[in-house]
Amino acid sequence: MKIYKLTCFEATGEKIIDEAIEAKNDIEAKNKTEVLLKEKKLYNKTHRLVTPDGNLILFKA
Repeated sequence: MKIYKLTCFEATGEKIIDEAIEAKNDIEAKNKTEVLLKEKKLYNKTHRLVTPDGNLILFKA
């Protein structure tokens, strides 16, 4: 399993979420992240998900 990094922000730049997502691959990580953000009603906030190597795989401004 790989550890991905999810960060979600308010419009002011304040961090709302800064947590690790454990997944087998990029697709699973992206799906888990989208579900988590929708459950917490944060999907429309600015967020990003990066791989363990630092590649950006999900971004919403």
